Amino acid sequence: MTANKLFDLSGRVALITGGSRGLGLQIAKGYGAQGAKLALTARKSSELEQARAELATLGFDVVIVESDLAKPETIEPMVDAVLKHFGKINILMNNAGASWGAPAETYPLEAWNKIIATNLTGSWLVTQQVGAKSMIPNRCGSIINVTSVAGLRGQLGPMQTLAYNTSKGGLVNMTRALAAEWAKYGIRVNALAPGFFPSKMSAGVLQVIETQIIAMTPLGRLGGEEDLMGPAIFLASDAASYVTGQVLSVDGGMTAV
Repeated sequence: MTANKLFDLSGRVALITGGSRGLGLQIAKGYGAQGAKLALTARKSSELEQARAELATLGFDVVIVESDLAKPETIEPMVDAVLKHFGKINILMNNAGASWGAPAETYPLEAWNKIIATNLTGSWLVTQQVGAKSMIPNRCGSIINVTSVAGLRGQLGPMQTLAYNTSKGGLVNMTRALAAEWAKYGIRVNALAPGFFPSKMSAGVLQVIETQIIAMTPLGRLGGEEDLMGPAIFLASDAASYVTGQVLSVDGGMTAV
């Protein structure tokens, strides 16, 4: 097998949660360029339609399904719709997430529950459905959980995002535990831990501490529009066929110091 073939995703179906914008859309473009068929899910139908239109101009095969990971009742119908359309799911990118900033001593229970429900419980429920209905029966698959440098470090500067950090740390260990349990089915489970990338979710934080974040990053910049594509393609592809239970930081060196 040639090196180029190792990264080829032709004939595979990738489901990307939170795929309508930001990092999810960046990853979708990378997967589509490597030949994958794309299934995007997110909460807002208008953003999904915009993403589908953008990806269609690139010639990619895309289906969109609206769902809210904080509402478990929307998850099984979403997975079923993707399977009805494409017949299988080879790659699952658990990218959808939310955040909420507040001091720990006054952190609202409502906020805690929302973040844990979306980032951790929702990701698990999607994974469970995809595993049970497609990957386990087919004895193959690649699951990639988008965690964060915030899940690898206790705190990042003045950020007060306890529930977000906790949920992302939970995803790290879910990755390791599931990699061990589902390896017998030929399923690989890994995680990406991005540093700071400009996005709608990070805009508020970066407006306040962008200079500080860049100073904490050895490469001296934020993540760019293509910086997550390569790592995401690698973990989904045959190039990573002997890689499971790992967390790949894409953070400009932030966790190295």
